[in-house]
Parts: sequence; C-alpha cells; structure tokens
Amino acid sequence: MSPQDVDVTPLLDVRDLRVAFGDKDVVRGVSLHIAPGEKLALVGESGSGKSITAMSLLRLVSHARVSGQALFNGQDLLQLSERELRGVRGRDVAVIFQEPMTALNPLFTVGDQIAEVIELHQATTRAQAWQRAIELLEQTGIPEPARRASSFPHQLSGGQRQRAMIAMALACQPKLLLADEPTTALDVTLRGQILELLGDLQKRHGMAVLMITHDLHLVKRFADRVAVMEQGVLVETGRVAEVFAHPQHAYTRKLLDSRPTRDPLPPPPSAVEPVMQGRGVGVSYPVPLSGVKGWFRSGRFQAVKSADFAVPVGRTLGVIGESGSGKSTLALAALGLQASVGDLQVVGQRWSLHAGRDRPLRQAVQVVFQDPFSSLSPRMTVQELVEEGLLIHQPSLGAEPRRQQVLQTLAEVGLTEAQFPGLLMRYPHEFSGGQRQRLALARALVVEPRLLVLDEPTSALDVTIQKQILGLLQRLQRERGLSYLLITHDVEVVAAMAHDLIVMRGGEVVESGPVEQVLQRPSHAYTQRLVSASLG
Repeated sequence: MSPQDVDVTPLLDVRDLRVAFGDKDVVRGVSLHIAPGEKLALVGESGSGKSITAMSLLRLVSHARVSGQALFNGQDLLQLSERELRGVRGRDVAVIFQEPMTALNPLFTVGDQIAEVIELHQATTRAQAWQRAIELLEQTGIPEPARRASSFPHQLSGGQRQRAMIAMALACQPKLLLADEPTTALDVTLRGQILELLGDLQKRHGMAVLMITHDLHLVKRFADRVAVMEQGVLVETGRVAEVFAHPQHAYTRKLLDSRPTRDPLPPPPSAVEPVMQGRGVGVSYPVPLSGVKGWFRSGRFQAVKSADFAVPVGRTLGVIGESGSGKSTLALAALGLQASVGDLQVVGQRWSLHAGRDRPLRQAVQVVFQDPFSSLSPRMTVQELVEEGLLIHQPSLGAEPRRQQVLQTLAEVGLTEAQFPGLLMRYPHEFSGGQRQRLALARALVVEPRLLVLDEPTSALDVTIQKQILGLLQRLQRERGLSYLLITHDVEVVAAMAHDLIVMRGGEVVESGPVEQVLQRPSHAYTQRLVSASLG
C-alpha cells in the first residue's frame, strides 16, 4: 500500500506558497503535501516555477520574496532563522542538483565533500566520517569506493558524479529528498540505473522524495503522485496512473501529447549517391603508457573501430549509444574536425584537414550542437551570427542581398521581425532555449548545406519545445532535401526522425539497419537494453 492510500499526517505541507522577484510573481499560491515515504513528482516546462518552488522551501533562492507556509514535521521552514535552517539542510532535508559537475566543488575530493556533511551534522571524528563516506559510495554502486573517495569530480564519469551527489544527500539519512532533474544530463541506461538506485535507497531509508522533472517517462516509472505546474500555478495533482490515463487540465494533456511524431521524407531512388559514406572508418588518440614504456612512446586509444555507414540524400542516419560509445568522435570525423583512417567521403570527396582545400566541403556539411546557449557567441547579434557563413562562403554577396538572405532563412525556421521587432540586432540571451536552437539552425542553413550533423539537438529542451524542433527539422528535410547525421542517446528522437540507425558501443558499430527493424526487433543484447531502458 502506498503512502497516499492511508490517512497520515503529511511530512511536508506547503500552503499558499508565493515567490516573487521584485514586482514579478513566479510562484502563485502553490499548495501541496508529501506523506512520509511518498514519492511526488513536480512536473512542468522550463519557467513553470517547479525548481523555484522546491528550492524556496529551504530559502536557497537569492533575492526572492517568499510567503505562505511550508510545514515540515509541523515546523514552518519559512519562519526559521538562517541558523536554524542550516541545521535542517542536509540533515532533515537534502538536495540532489541537476548538474553534479557544477554542484560539486572541483577543489575537493568527493570523499572530503561527503565527509564534511557528516561532520557538520553528526558527532563523529574525521576518520569515522571518511569511513562513512566510503560506505555511502559503496551503497550507491560506485566501483572501488575507497579509491573513488579520493578522486576529484572531474575524474569521475557523469553517472559516478551523480551517484556521489546522491551519497552526499543521503549522508545524514534525511526524511525528505529534493531531487532537481537528477537524471537529465545522463544517458538513457544511466537514467534507469539512477532511478532504480533512488527507488531502492528511498525504500531502505523510508525517505519521502520530491522529484522536480519534465521527463514524463521518469514520472511514470518512479512517482506515486504527480503535481503539474504551468506559469507558477499548480494546475493538476493526482495519482500518476490516474493523471496519465485521464488528464483533466489542457496543459497536462499538452505535456502528455508531446511525444515526438514520426514524419520522415520518403526514401530517394536507390541509384542516388549517398551524401556521406564511410567504410572502415577508425579514430584513435595517443594515450600515455604506464611504467618505463611510457618514457619512450605512447599508446593508442581506439575511439572508433572500423565503422561502416552511409547517409543517403534526403534521409536521416541515427547514431545512438551511451557516453563513451564513440558516436561524438564519429561526428567529429564526419565534420572533418578529427583525423581518421579508412575511407570517409563527403559528396564524393575526402577531407584533407587543410582549411583552404576543405572550404567547399565545409559549406556542404554544417553542424547544430546540443546547447545553443554555449555554441552561439553572446557578443554577436543575430545578424552577425547568421551571416558569418555567408561572409566566408559567399564573400562577393553584397550587404543588402546578404541581409535579405539572413531574414529569409530566419523566417524559414520561424523567427520573424513581426514576432521580434529589431530581430537582427538582438543577442542570443534575449531568446528562449527553443528559439536559440532555431537561431542555431538558421546559422547552419544560410549557406545551403547538403548535410547537417545534429549533435543531441533537442536534449537540452523541454518536451513540448523538443516536439516543435523535431517537426521543424522534418519539414526542412522535406522542403530542402537535406540529409541528417543525428547523434543522440534518445531512442524516441531516433524513432521519430531516423530512416536508418547504427548502434555504437565501445567504439564499435554493434548493430545497424532500418530504424523500424533495429528498434522493434533488436538482435544485439546492448540494443535490446537501450530500447528497453528508453521505451519500457
């Protein structure tokens, strides 16, 4: 029987919570409760107020005006002094943040950081705290916990860093865990592992969990109840099964209907030469050797091992795999940014890795990165960003024709002067995440490429914005006859976009074929695990 099935006093009872910055209200009258041992998911898009709601409970939001009540075991957290709150944070209520690389201190080992929490809240010696830190790392499934405790955050993988964050949060066996998008930055199989770990630890310690997320698969697999937020207002709450089966609010229905829709371009005639083709493509890096051998020579790490693939005209080749599988290295080779062996041809030519000779190929192959906020220069205006490729590849084009081509390309991706007055003179920070990704697309499309390399183009976006961008990419493919090399770990995105698929693991292509065949009848155990973790 789950906690919501019995009449119990809430562990946390939030009443009419309001959060404002200056004269702008960002959370408006939110009321929710969590029973001891219950798992509640707080769902909404970026800007809905879900993270502000959770963080304001511990007054972790700077310069915010907070009102209402947050009764934790009958004690109002919003009325506690800063000194009293320091006794609650970490001991009774702990937090797991979205990005462990920024949440963990890079100057201290993970063992030191976990031990610090234990020493702060419990009467232990340094040696006892350190030993407890190792035990917690072992509980979270990190191999060689004693050695990893002495590692710095950058020396751990993404999944290991997230496990270290969980170990730190559980150091004092809190009654309530606030988990803010704890799996968003992880690969699909790691997401499943972290989800199982949190569920196991939650049962073992009897914690309540408030999960902040926009991942509806995660909600369905993990939570007892769900609360949906839109623009600072709680619009719907209920048991997960009931809300998913019979959503009452239009916004909830919109979120549930935001799964990517498959609408690919029909295949071209088989006689047409592929835009890109690779046979036996390999990429290796030098690595230092241990011992005396390392004084005289270096070893080689094989990041991609003899990969065969083709991207036909007007079709999408999906490349899927976990971090470290080699898919991003293959993308770098495809872009001519990484030396490779084997036969790799783009529109019938090979990369020379010489700037002058490769310039025509660089016009034919463009790239759209995962995070447009970091890939677009914050110091350049929209016009400067989009026209940069024209200045390089069409230097004879006059200022006014160039401006018109920029405006036409921006309109093609859904950005117009009517929507955004002074569009060309704006900067990237003035746009939302989805709008910035449209801007990144316009920057790539303005030179009229034949192939786009899409590196996780939607993983940083909310589900509704993700659906819009995928729909835009499919429309552009139909209208322009574009080919896509789609790098992703999201099986749903591949299922919606790709015609063909290759699955990579440890630098090798372990399975390939038409996307329906690979996803519906996977033959390799690794592919089966990926598909199960994503769609199961």
